[in-house]
Amino acid sequence: MPPKPTDATPDPSGRSARRARPRAIRRLVIWYRRNAAVTSLVDTASSAGQAAGSVAGSVAGSVISTAGSVAGAAASTAGAAASTAGSVANTVLQPLVFDPLRRLQQGPGQDDVLAIDDSQRLWVAVDGMGGDHAPGPILEGCLQAVEQLPLRIRFVAETGPLEAAVAELGLGQELAAATGAGLIELVPSGPSVTMDDEATAVRRKRDASINMAMDLVKHGQATAVYSAGNSGAVMASAIFRLGRLKGIDRPAIGALFPTKDPAQQVLVLDVGANMDCKPEWLHQFALLGNIYSRDVLQVPRPRIGLVNIGEEECKGNDLCLKTYPLLAQEPRFVFAGNCEGRDILSGDFDVVVCDGYTGNVLLKFLESVGSVLLDVLRAELPRGRRGKVGSAFLRSNLVRIKKRLDHAEHGGALLLGVDGVCVIGHGSSKALAVMSALRLAHSAASHRVMDDLHRLGDSAEAAVACG
Repeated sequence: MPPKPTDATPDPSGRSARRARPRAIRRLVIWYRRNAAVTSLVDTASSAGQAAGSVAGSVAGSVISTAGSVAGAAASTAGAAASTAGSVANTVLQPLVFDPLRRLQQGPGQDDVLAIDDSQRLWVAVDGMGGDHAPGPILEGCLQAVEQLPLRIRFVAETGPLEAAVAELGLGQELAAATGAGLIELVPSGPSVTMDDEATAVRRKRDASINMAMDLVKHGQATAVYSAGNSGAVMASAIFRLGRLKGIDRPAIGALFPTKDPAQQVLVLDVGANMDCKPEWLHQFALLGNIYSRDVLQVPRPRIGLVNIGEEECKGNDLCLKTYPLLAQEPRFVFAGNCEGRDILSGDFDVVVCDGYTGNVLLKFLESVGSVLLDVLRAELPRGRRGKVGSAFLRSNLVRIKKRLDHAEHGGALLLGVDGVCVIGHGSSKALAVMSALRLAHSAASHRVMDDLHRLGDSAEAAVACG
Protein backbone atom coordinates (compact mmCIF):
# COMPACT_ATOMS: atom_id res chain seq x y z
CA MET A 1 0.00 0.00 0.00
CA PRO A 2 1.14 3.60 -0.56
CA PRO A 3 2.57 5.35 2.50
CA LYS A 4 0.03 6.94 4.80
CA PRO A 5 -0.12 10.74 4.87
CA THR A 6 1.48 12.46 7.82
CA ASP A 7 -0.59 13.10 10.93
CA ALA A 8 0.83 16.59 11.38
CA THR A 9 -1.95 19.12 12.11
CA PRO A 10 -1.47 22.42 10.32
CA ASP A 11 -1.35 25.53 12.43
CA PRO A 12 -3.36 28.60 11.42
CA SER A 13 -0.40 29.96 9.48
CA GLY A 14 -0.18 26.73 7.40
CA ARG A 15 3.55 26.21 8.09
CA SER A 16 3.17 22.62 9.36
CA ALA A 17 1.16 21.68 6.28
CA ARG A 18 3.83 23.12 4.01
CA ARG A 19 6.55 21.09 5.80
CA ALA A 20 4.55 17.86 5.78
CA ARG A 21 3.38 18.03 2.16
CA PRO A 22 6.84 17.68 0.45
CA ARG A 23 7.77 14.78 2.78
CA ALA A 24 4.59 12.88 1.94
CA ILE A 25 5.06 13.54 -1.77
CA ARG A 26 8.63 12.27 -1.66
CA ARG A 27 7.48 9.07 0.06
CA LEU A 28 4.79 8.56 -2.53
CA VAL A 29 7.20 9.08 -5.43
CA ILE A 30 9.70 6.58 -3.93
CA TRP A 31 6.98 4.00 -3.46
CA TYR A 32 5.72 4.37 -7.01
CA ARG A 33 9.23 4.02 -8.43
CA ARG A 34 9.89 0.84 -6.49
CA ASN A 35 6.57 -0.66 -7.53
CA ALA A 36 6.41 0.60 -11.10
CA ALA A 37 5.28 -2.72 -12.52
CA VAL A 38 2.36 -3.08 -10.12
CA THR A 39 1.29 0.56 -10.28
CA SER A 40 1.26 0.49 -14.08
CA LEU A 41 -1.18 -2.42 -14.03
CA VAL A 42 -3.35 -0.75 -11.39
CA ASP A 43 -3.25 2.55 -13.30
CA THR A 44 -4.38 0.73 -16.44
CA ALA A 45 -7.33 -0.77 -14.61
CA SER A 46 -8.17 2.61 -13.02
CA SER A 47 -7.96 4.41 -16.39
CA ALA A 48 -10.31 1.90 -17.93
CA GLY A 49 -12.82 2.46 -15.15
CA GLN A 50 -12.55 6.25 -15.43
CA ALA A 51 -12.99 6.08 -19.21
CA ALA A 52 -16.08 3.96 -18.79
CA GLY A 53 -17.42 6.43 -16.21
CA SER A 54 -16.84 9.42 -18.50
CA VAL A 55 -18.63 7.63 -21.34
CA ALA A 56 -21.53 6.98 -19.02
CA GLY A 57 -21.62 10.64 -17.97
CA SER A 58 -21.56 11.97 -21.53
CA VAL A 59 -24.29 9.61 -22.62
CA ALA A 60 -26.43 10.54 -19.63
CA GLY A 61 -25.84 14.28 -20.19
CA SER A 62 -26.59 14.27 -23.93
CA VAL A 63 -29.82 12.30 -23.88
CA ILE A 64 -31.99 14.23 -21.43
CA SER A 65 -35.34 12.79 -22.51
CA THR A 66 -34.33 9.27 -21.61
CA ALA A 67 -32.04 10.13 -18.72
CA GLY A 68 -33.23 7.35 -16.47
CA SER A 69 -32.87 4.47 -18.90
CA VAL A 70 -29.71 5.74 -20.53
CA ALA A 71 -28.07 6.52 -17.19
CA GLY A 72 -28.90 3.03 -15.98
CA ALA A 73 -27.47 1.48 -19.13
CA ALA A 74 -24.38 3.68 -18.89
CA ALA A 75 -23.90 2.77 -15.25
CA SER A 76 -24.23 -0.88 -16.17
CA THR A 77 -21.67 -0.41 -18.96
CA ALA A 78 -19.30 1.38 -16.61
CA GLY A 79 -19.68 -1.34 -14.02
CA ALA A 80 -19.00 -4.05 -16.60
CA ALA A 81 -15.95 -2.20 -17.93
CA ALA A 82 -14.59 -1.67 -14.45
CA SER A 83 -15.25 -5.31 -13.61
CA THR A 84 -13.47 -6.43 -16.79
CA ALA A 85 -10.51 -4.17 -16.06
CA GLY A 86 -10.39 -5.46 -12.50
CA SER A 87 -10.55 -9.07 -13.64
CA VAL A 88 -7.75 -8.46 -16.15
CA ALA A 89 -5.59 -6.88 -13.47
CA ASN A 90 -6.47 -9.69 -11.04
CA THR A 91 -5.68 -12.34 -13.68
CA VAL A 92 -2.26 -10.82 -14.19
CA LEU A 93 -1.49 -10.10 -10.57
CA GLN A 94 -3.03 -13.07 -8.78
CA PRO A 95 -0.64 -15.85 -9.91
CA LEU A 96 2.31 -13.49 -9.64
CA VAL A 97 1.76 -12.09 -6.17
CA PHE A 98 0.49 -15.15 -4.36
CA ASP A 99 2.41 -17.98 -5.99
CA PRO A 100 5.22 -16.63 -8.18
CA LEU A 101 7.26 -19.85 -8.29
CA ARG A 102 4.45 -22.37 -8.67
CA ARG A 103 5.38 -23.20 -12.28
CA LEU A 104 9.13 -23.41 -11.71
CA GLN A 105 9.13 -27.21 -11.74
CA GLN A 106 6.77 -27.56 -14.70
CA GLY A 107 8.10 -28.66 -18.06
CA PRO A 108 7.35 -27.17 -21.47
CA GLY A 109 3.76 -26.89 -22.56
CA GLN A 110 2.23 -28.47 -25.62
CA ASP A 111 2.90 -25.35 -27.65
CA ASP A 112 6.64 -25.79 -27.10
CA VAL A 113 6.73 -29.22 -28.74
CA LEU A 114 7.59 -29.11 -32.42
CA ALA A 115 6.26 -31.55 -34.98
CA ILE A 116 8.49 -34.64 -35.31
CA ASP A 117 9.18 -36.42 -38.57
CA ASP A 118 8.66 -40.13 -37.85
CA SER A 119 11.22 -41.06 -40.49
CA GLN A 120 13.92 -39.34 -38.41
CA ARG A 121 13.22 -41.29 -35.23
CA LEU A 122 16.01 -43.44 -33.77
CA TRP A 123 15.54 -46.64 -31.77
CA VAL A 124 16.83 -46.54 -28.19
CA ALA A 125 16.86 -49.52 -25.83
CA VAL A 126 15.83 -48.71 -22.25
CA ASP A 127 16.51 -50.84 -19.19
CA GLY A 128 13.07 -50.51 -17.60
CA MET A 129 14.10 -52.28 -14.38
CA GLY A 130 17.11 -50.08 -13.61
CA GLY A 131 16.83 -47.50 -10.83
CA ASP A 132 15.42 -47.01 -7.36
CA HIS A 133 11.89 -46.26 -8.61
CA ALA A 134 11.71 -48.57 -11.64
CA PRO A 135 9.77 -49.40 -13.69
CA GLY A 136 7.00 -46.79 -13.29
CA PRO A 137 8.87 -43.45 -13.48
CA ILE A 138 11.21 -44.89 -16.14
CA LEU A 139 8.22 -45.70 -18.34
CA GLU A 140 6.66 -42.32 -17.61
CA GLY A 141 9.83 -40.58 -18.79
CA CYS A 142 9.88 -42.71 -21.94
CA LEU A 143 6.28 -41.76 -22.74
CA GLN A 144 7.21 -38.09 -22.45
CA ALA A 145 10.35 -38.60 -24.53
CA VAL A 146 8.60 -40.11 -27.55
CA GLU A 147 6.27 -37.10 -27.62
CA GLN A 148 9.04 -34.50 -27.53
CA LEU A 149 12.07 -36.23 -29.08
CA PRO A 150 12.60 -38.04 -32.41
CA LEU A 151 12.87 -41.43 -30.72
CA ARG A 152 11.36 -44.88 -30.70
CA ILE A 153 11.93 -46.92 -27.56
CA ARG A 154 12.29 -50.63 -26.93
CA PHE A 155 11.37 -50.86 -23.25
CA VAL A 156 12.87 -53.95 -21.62
CA ALA A 157 11.26 -54.95 -18.31
CA GLU A 158 9.72 -57.78 -16.32
CA THR A 159 6.04 -58.22 -17.22
CA GLY A 160 4.60 -58.45 -13.70
CA PRO A 161 6.18 -55.35 -12.14
CA LEU A 162 5.54 -53.37 -15.33
CA GLU A 163 1.81 -54.16 -15.35
CA ALA A 164 1.55 -53.24 -11.66
CA ALA A 165 3.34 -49.91 -12.24
CA VAL A 166 1.14 -49.05 -15.23
CA ALA A 167 -2.00 -49.67 -13.17
CA GLU A 168 -0.68 -47.72 -10.17
CA LEU A 169 0.31 -44.63 -12.17
CA GLY A 170 -2.64 -44.78 -14.56
CA LEU A 171 -0.45 -44.97 -17.66
CA GLY A 172 -2.50 -47.60 -19.47
CA GLN A 173 -4.13 -45.29 -21.99
CA GLU A 174 -0.89 -43.44 -22.82
CA LEU A 175 1.04 -46.68 -23.15
CA ALA A 176 -1.58 -48.20 -25.43
CA ALA A 177 -1.52 -45.11 -27.65
CA ALA A 178 2.30 -45.11 -27.83
CA THR A 179 2.54 -48.82 -28.62
CA GLY A 180 -0.27 -48.52 -31.16
CA ALA A 181 1.61 -45.71 -32.91
CA GLY A 182 4.81 -47.78 -32.96
CA LEU A 183 6.69 -45.39 -30.67
CA ILE A 184 7.22 -47.85 -27.81
CA GLU A 185 7.78 -51.59 -28.03
CA LEU A 186 7.64 -53.69 -24.86
CA VAL A 187 10.30 -56.40 -24.54
CA PRO A 188 9.77 -58.88 -21.66
CA SER A 189 12.83 -59.81 -19.61
CA GLY A 190 13.81 -62.19 -16.84
CA PRO A 191 14.83 -61.38 -13.25
CA SER A 192 16.66 -58.06 -13.17
CA VAL A 193 19.93 -57.00 -11.60
CA THR A 194 19.07 -55.04 -8.46
CA MET A 195 20.89 -52.05 -7.01
CA ASP A 196 22.29 -54.26 -4.24
CA ASP A 197 23.69 -56.94 -6.56
CA GLU A 198 27.36 -57.25 -7.37
CA ALA A 199 28.45 -56.21 -10.84
CA THR A 200 29.20 -59.86 -11.66
CA ALA A 201 25.47 -60.63 -11.37
CA VAL A 202 25.13 -59.78 -15.06
CA ARG A 203 26.88 -63.08 -15.85
CA ARG A 204 24.45 -65.15 -13.78
CA LYS A 205 21.27 -63.34 -14.85
CA ARG A 206 21.75 -63.64 -18.58
CA ASP A 207 18.20 -62.57 -19.46
CA ALA A 208 18.19 -59.57 -17.12
CA SER A 209 16.79 -56.35 -18.54
CA ILE A 210 20.18 -54.63 -18.74
CA ASN A 211 21.71 -57.55 -20.67
CA MET A 212 18.80 -57.72 -23.10
CA ALA A 213 18.97 -53.96 -23.68
CA MET A 214 22.69 -54.21 -24.45
CA ASP A 215 22.00 -57.07 -26.87
CA LEU A 216 19.55 -54.88 -28.78
CA VAL A 217 22.38 -52.42 -29.46
CA LYS A 218 24.84 -55.21 -30.25
CA HIS A 219 22.50 -56.72 -32.86
CA GLY A 220 21.66 -53.37 -34.46
CA GLN A 221 18.07 -53.17 -33.18
CA ALA A 222 18.82 -49.97 -31.27
CA THR A 223 21.33 -47.14 -31.72
CA ALA A 224 21.82 -46.44 -28.00
CA VAL A 225 21.03 -47.89 -24.59
CA TYR A 226 19.97 -46.17 -21.37
CA SER A 227 19.91 -47.53 -17.83
CA ALA A 228 19.54 -45.94 -14.40
CA GLY A 229 20.48 -49.17 -12.66
CA ASN A 230 23.55 -50.37 -10.80
CA SER A 231 26.45 -48.44 -12.40
CA GLY A 232 28.91 -51.30 -11.91
CA ALA A 233 26.49 -53.78 -13.46
CA VAL A 234 25.79 -51.45 -16.40
CA MET A 235 29.51 -51.07 -17.05
CA ALA A 236 30.13 -54.82 -16.73
CA SER A 237 27.24 -55.63 -19.07
CA ALA A 238 28.47 -53.08 -21.62
CA ILE A 239 31.99 -54.56 -21.57
CA PHE A 240 30.77 -58.18 -21.80
CA ARG A 241 28.04 -57.59 -24.39
CA LEU A 242 29.31 -54.66 -26.47
CA GLY A 243 33.04 -54.97 -25.87
CA ARG A 244 35.69 -52.29 -25.46
CA LEU A 245 36.95 -50.10 -28.28
CA LYS A 246 40.31 -50.99 -29.72
CA GLY A 247 43.12 -49.18 -27.95
CA ILE A 248 41.01 -48.41 -24.85
CA ASP A 249 41.94 -50.29 -21.70
CA ARG A 250 39.17 -49.03 -19.40
CA PRO A 251 35.91 -47.24 -20.27
CA ALA A 252 35.16 -43.99 -18.45
CA ILE A 253 31.93 -42.32 -17.38
CA GLY A 254 31.74 -38.78 -18.70
CA ALA A 255 29.34 -36.21 -17.21
CA LEU A 256 28.49 -32.77 -18.56
CA PHE A 257 28.92 -29.94 -16.04
CA PRO A 258 27.50 -26.42 -16.52
CA THR A 259 29.84 -23.43 -16.77
CA LYS A 260 29.41 -19.70 -16.25
CA ASP A 261 28.68 -19.48 -19.99
CA PRO A 262 25.10 -20.74 -20.57
CA ALA A 263 26.02 -21.92 -24.07
CA GLN A 264 29.02 -24.00 -22.93
CA GLN A 265 29.38 -27.25 -21.01
CA VAL A 266 32.49 -29.04 -19.79
CA LEU A 267 32.86 -32.82 -20.06
CA VAL A 268 34.36 -34.35 -16.91
CA LEU A 269 35.61 -37.95 -17.00
CA ASP A 270 35.98 -40.28 -15.26
CA VAL A 271 33.22 -39.68 -12.68
CA GLY A 272 32.99 -43.13 -11.14
CA ALA A 273 33.93 -46.06 -13.35
CA ASN A 274 37.58 -46.43 -12.23
CA MET A 275 38.47 -45.54 -8.66
CA ASP A 276 42.21 -46.09 -9.13
CA CYS A 277 43.68 -45.10 -12.48
CA LYS A 278 46.94 -45.34 -14.37
CA PRO A 279 48.45 -42.43 -16.33
CA GLU A 280 47.78 -44.29 -19.59
CA TRP A 281 44.09 -44.50 -18.76
CA LEU A 282 43.81 -40.75 -18.17
CA HIS A 283 45.50 -40.24 -21.52
CA GLN A 284 42.87 -42.45 -23.13
CA PHE A 285 40.09 -40.58 -21.32
CA ALA A 286 41.40 -37.36 -22.85
CA LEU A 287 41.28 -38.89 -26.35
CA LEU A 288 37.70 -40.10 -25.82
CA GLY A 289 36.57 -36.77 -24.40
CA ASN A 290 38.20 -34.84 -27.22
CA ILE A 291 36.23 -36.77 -29.85
CA TYR A 292 32.93 -36.49 -28.00
CA SER A 293 33.35 -32.76 -27.37
CA ARG A 294 34.25 -32.16 -31.00
CA ASP A 295 31.54 -34.32 -32.60
CA VAL A 296 28.59 -33.94 -30.25
CA LEU A 297 29.20 -30.63 -28.45
CA GLN A 298 30.48 -29.05 -31.68
CA VAL A 299 33.66 -27.58 -30.14
CA PRO A 300 36.17 -27.15 -33.02
CA ARG A 301 39.32 -27.58 -30.89
CA PRO A 302 38.45 -28.79 -27.38
CA ARG A 303 40.78 -27.67 -24.61
CA ILE A 304 41.81 -30.58 -22.39
CA GLY A 305 42.60 -30.08 -18.70
CA LEU A 306 44.01 -32.32 -15.97
CA VAL A 307 42.42 -31.94 -12.53
CA ASN A 308 45.16 -30.97 -10.09
CA ILE A 309 45.79 -28.88 -6.97
CA GLY A 310 47.84 -26.27 -8.84
CA GLU A 311 48.55 -24.92 -12.30
CA GLU A 312 52.28 -25.69 -12.21
CA GLU A 313 53.58 -28.83 -13.89
CA CYS A 314 55.41 -29.90 -10.73
CA LYS A 315 52.24 -29.92 -8.57
CA GLY A 316 50.06 -32.88 -7.70
CA ASN A 317 50.25 -36.52 -6.66
CA ASP A 318 52.15 -39.26 -8.44
CA LEU A 319 49.30 -39.92 -10.88
CA CYS A 320 49.13 -36.28 -11.98
CA LEU A 321 52.91 -35.93 -12.27
CA LYS A 322 53.11 -38.94 -14.59
CA THR A 323 50.02 -38.03 -16.60
CA TYR A 324 51.02 -34.44 -17.36
CA PRO A 325 53.82 -35.25 -19.87
CA LEU A 326 51.59 -37.80 -21.66
CA LEU A 327 48.93 -35.18 -22.26
CA ALA A 328 51.42 -32.41 -23.09
CA GLN A 329 53.12 -34.51 -25.79
CA GLU A 330 49.88 -35.70 -27.45
CA PRO A 331 49.45 -34.07 -30.90
CA ARG A 332 45.84 -35.21 -31.41
CA PHE A 333 44.31 -32.69 -29.00
CA VAL A 334 44.98 -29.34 -27.34
CA PHE A 335 46.27 -29.74 -23.80
CA ALA A 336 45.54 -26.58 -21.80
CA GLY A 337 47.41 -27.62 -18.66
CA ASN A 338 46.39 -28.38 -15.10
CA CYS A 339 42.86 -27.48 -14.03
CA GLU A 340 42.24 -26.53 -10.42
CA GLY A 341 38.88 -27.18 -8.79
CA ARG A 342 37.83 -23.54 -9.12
CA ASP A 343 38.54 -23.61 -12.87
CA ILE A 344 36.37 -26.60 -13.81
CA LEU A 345 33.23 -24.45 -14.24
CA SER A 346 35.08 -21.36 -15.48
CA GLY A 347 34.63 -22.13 -19.17
CA ASP A 348 38.39 -22.21 -19.78
CA PHE A 349 38.30 -25.97 -20.41
CA ASP A 350 36.07 -28.12 -22.62
CA VAL A 351 37.20 -31.54 -21.31
CA VAL A 352 38.62 -32.32 -17.87
CA VAL A 353 40.12 -35.70 -16.93
CA CYS A 354 40.66 -37.23 -13.50
CA ASP A 355 40.43 -40.58 -11.71
CA GLY A 356 36.98 -41.93 -10.94
CA TYR A 357 37.21 -41.26 -7.21
CA THR A 358 37.90 -37.54 -7.68
CA GLY A 359 35.36 -37.24 -10.47
CA ASN A 360 32.57 -38.85 -8.47
CA VAL A 361 33.20 -36.47 -5.56
CA LEU A 362 33.00 -33.54 -7.98
CA LEU A 363 29.77 -34.85 -9.50
CA LYS A 364 27.99 -35.41 -6.19
CA PHE A 365 29.19 -32.06 -4.82
CA LEU A 366 27.86 -30.22 -7.88
CA GLU A 367 24.50 -31.96 -7.52
CA SER A 368 24.26 -30.84 -3.89
CA VAL A 369 25.23 -27.26 -4.74
CA GLY A 370 22.51 -27.06 -7.36
CA SER A 371 19.79 -28.33 -5.04
CA VAL A 372 20.92 -26.05 -2.20
CA LEU A 373 20.87 -22.96 -4.41
CA LEU A 374 17.41 -23.80 -5.70
CA ASP A 375 16.15 -24.24 -2.13
CA VAL A 376 17.67 -20.88 -1.18
CA LEU A 377 15.93 -19.19 -4.11
CA ARG A 378 12.57 -20.71 -3.20
CA ALA A 379 12.98 -19.67 0.44
CA GLU A 380 14.22 -16.13 -0.11
CA LEU A 381 12.51 -14.76 -3.19
CA PRO A 382 8.84 -14.91 -2.09
CA ARG A 383 9.46 -13.10 1.22
CA GLY A 384 7.11 -10.15 1.55
CA ARG A 385 4.62 -8.72 -0.93
CA ARG A 386 7.25 -6.83 -2.91
CA GLY A 387 9.52 -9.87 -3.03
CA LYS A 388 6.72 -12.04 -4.42
CA VAL A 389 5.87 -9.52 -7.10
CA GLY A 390 9.51 -9.00 -8.02
CA SER A 391 10.28 -12.72 -8.21
CA ALA A 392 7.24 -13.20 -10.41
CA PHE A 393 8.76 -10.98 -13.08
CA LEU A 394 11.98 -13.03 -12.79
CA ARG A 395 10.28 -16.33 -13.57
CA SER A 396 12.05 -16.85 -16.90
CA ASN A 397 15.39 -16.25 -15.19
CA LEU A 398 14.51 -18.71 -12.44
CA VAL A 399 13.60 -21.37 -14.98
CA ARG A 400 16.96 -20.95 -16.72
CA ILE A 401 18.77 -21.14 -13.37
CA LYS A 402 16.95 -24.37 -12.54
CA LYS A 403 17.80 -25.93 -15.88
CA ARG A 404 21.48 -25.13 -15.43
CA LEU A 405 21.78 -26.37 -11.85
CA ASP A 406 19.26 -29.20 -11.49
CA HIS A 407 21.00 -32.52 -12.18
CA ALA A 408 17.68 -33.97 -13.37
CA GLU A 409 17.83 -31.59 -16.33
CA HIS A 410 21.08 -33.26 -17.46
CA GLY A 411 19.78 -36.76 -16.87
CA GLY A 412 22.78 -39.01 -17.22
CA ALA A 413 26.40 -39.61 -18.09
CA LEU A 414 28.00 -41.29 -21.09
CA LEU A 415 29.98 -44.49 -20.80
CA LEU A 416 32.79 -43.78 -23.25
CA GLY A 417 35.16 -46.51 -24.41
CA VAL A 418 32.66 -49.29 -25.16
CA ASP A 419 31.55 -50.24 -28.66
CA GLY A 420 28.17 -48.51 -28.53
CA VAL A 421 26.36 -45.44 -27.24
CA CYS A 422 25.56 -46.09 -23.58
CA VAL A 423 24.05 -43.59 -21.12
CA ILE A 424 24.00 -44.25 -17.38
CA GLY A 425 21.37 -42.44 -15.31
CA HIS A 426 21.24 -41.57 -11.63
CA GLY A 427 19.70 -44.29 -9.47
CA SER A 428 17.04 -41.87 -8.22
CA SER A 429 16.03 -40.83 -11.75
CA LYS A 430 12.40 -40.01 -12.36
CA ALA A 431 10.51 -38.91 -15.46
CA LEU A 432 12.35 -35.61 -16.05
CA ALA A 433 15.80 -37.16 -15.60
CA VAL A 434 14.88 -40.08 -17.88
CA MET A 435 13.74 -37.76 -20.66
CA SER A 436 16.90 -35.65 -20.30
CA ALA A 437 19.09 -38.77 -20.48
CA LEU A 438 17.28 -39.97 -23.59
CA ARG A 439 17.90 -36.57 -25.16
CA LEU A 440 21.61 -37.08 -24.43
CA ALA A 441 21.51 -40.57 -25.95
CA HIS A 442 19.81 -39.27 -29.09
CA SER A 443 22.37 -36.48 -29.43
CA ALA A 444 25.31 -38.90 -29.24
CA ALA A 445 23.71 -41.41 -31.64
CA SER A 446 22.57 -38.85 -34.22
CA HIS A 447 26.05 -37.27 -34.47
CA ARG A 448 27.57 -40.68 -35.29
CA VAL A 449 30.26 -40.28 -32.67
CA MET A 450 30.98 -44.02 -32.75
CA ASP A 451 32.48 -43.71 -36.25
CA ASP A 452 35.26 -41.42 -35.01
CA LEU A 453 35.76 -43.52 -31.88
CA HIS A 454 36.34 -46.59 -34.04
CA ARG A 455 38.92 -44.68 -36.07
CA LEU A 456 40.62 -43.70 -32.81
CA GLY A 457 41.08 -47.38 -31.99
CA ASP A 458 42.47 -48.11 -35.44
CA SER A 459 44.99 -45.28 -35.14
CA ALA A 460 46.08 -46.49 -31.70
CA GLU A 461 46.71 -49.99 -33.03
CA ALA A 462 48.71 -48.58 -35.94
CA ALA A 463 50.83 -46.53 -33.53
CA VAL A 464 51.57 -49.60 -31.44
CA ALA A 465 52.51 -51.61 -34.54
CA CYS A 466 54.86 -48.88 -35.75
CA GLY A 467 56.45 -48.64 -32.32
